[in-house]
Amino acid sequence: MEILQSNGHTAYVVGGAVRDALMGKSPDDWDITTSALPEETLEAFKDFRTVETGLKHGTVTVIVDGISLEITTYRTETGYSDNRHPDKVDFTDKVEDDLSRRDFTVNAIAYSPSAGFADPFDGRSDIEKEVISCVGEADKRFGEDALRILRALRFSSVLGFEIDSQTSESIHRNFHLLKNISVERIFTELSKLLCGKDAGRILREYEDVIFFIMPELKPLKNCMQNHERHVYDVWGHTVAAVENIEPLPELRFAMLLHDSGKPKCKSTDGNGTDHFYSHGKESTKIACEILTRLKTSTKFRNKVCSLVEYHDFLPHKISKKTYKKYIGKLGADTVKQLFKVREADVKAQNPRFRAESLEENKTGLKILEEIENETPCFGISDLAIGGKELAAAGIEPSPKMGRILETLLDEVMEEKIVNTPQALITRAMQLK
Repeated sequence: MEILQSNGHTAYVVGGAVRDALMGKSPDDWDITTSALPEETLEAFKDFRTVETGLKHGTVTVIVDGISLEITTYRTETGYSDNRHPDKVDFTDKVEDDLSRRDFTVNAIAYSPSAGFADPFDGRSDIEKEVISCVGEADKRFGEDALRILRALRFSSVLGFEIDSQTSESIHRNFHLLKNISVERIFTELSKLLCGKDAGRILREYEDVIFFIMPELKPLKNCMQNHERHVYDVWGHTVAAVENIEPLPELRFAMLLHDSGKPKCKSTDGNGTDHFYSHGKESTKIACEILTRLKTSTKFRNKVCSLVEYHDFLPHKISKKTYKKYIGKLGADTVKQLFKVREADVKAQNPRFRAESLEENKTGLKILEEIENETPCFGISDLAIGGKELAAAGIEPSPKMGRILETLLDEVMEEKIVNTPQALITRAMQLK
């Protein structure tokens, strides 16, 4: 900022960095806005490494002491025909003009050590009141960039701020504009929203927005669960489950989607009790469809779908052998996360059964701990011999060899034989 000022320009730190600093947080990144035109910024920092990030929109990235600083010329924006990007950008020499194009008052604050604060929309007051409100007219802001609808929900969830009434009403009125936003951007905002400390409140108050993005979840609302273990409808249970698990994206998405198949699987017996047979399988199908549509990574999708598929496991009734098969198929980390999923699921059910169910979790975790303390053998690759050794013993590579290896793995898991080359070869010859 001193370099820009020494070259005859004004400059301010702006946006999230100012908001975070005012809240006593350490900013993750720093944005600077300046009266300098892009070519003037490049000239001022000719002795530094620069990246011409977006000269058309006035942005130059400058690397100072290993830190990337985005420096953008004061600008105004007009025309948003795609509800996302401005059709026209004009540079201006007033910081207030630049702040007037921003999304929320808490992000429309600029600061300069020499000039002090520029805060034409009273963002500092909204930070003190813990309120998210749009700069100017909310309908106009969301019409310019519909992603701001999810950003409002994300900020409210992460910061724990309320959304002011006018902004809230506009969100409920305009969420359909999200159809113009790329699914990748929607997934990014949704992930951050779900991991916020107030995610549950947002899911309850803005379920219409969530159902627009994931219409498969709408049937969960008012899908009653007349069963002794439940006290909520499926949507209420889902939201409570999301709140009860640690804020990691794969875990929060797993809880959001774990019962998505229940409405399709609902049946009621002669006593009026509801059942949801095979809902885990149906929920997995729905979860995979949603995450595929949101273009998540294959790794993320597979992890979430595995947690959804096995979320209803009974940890105290599973044998050591079956746990080993789970670990071989899913990996130890995913199996451990299943216990967290089940705990969150249990805590969102009837409190009367909570102590009993959590005790069942402890029983399962104890078995898992025993397995981890043993020499692990969870897959064919963990056996002390492989196809090469069997071939040398006279068992030709064939489907039969594969069946022998599978049997050896099963018997090692069941502790019928020890995982040593001699014991395995001896048993393999018997099987042959």
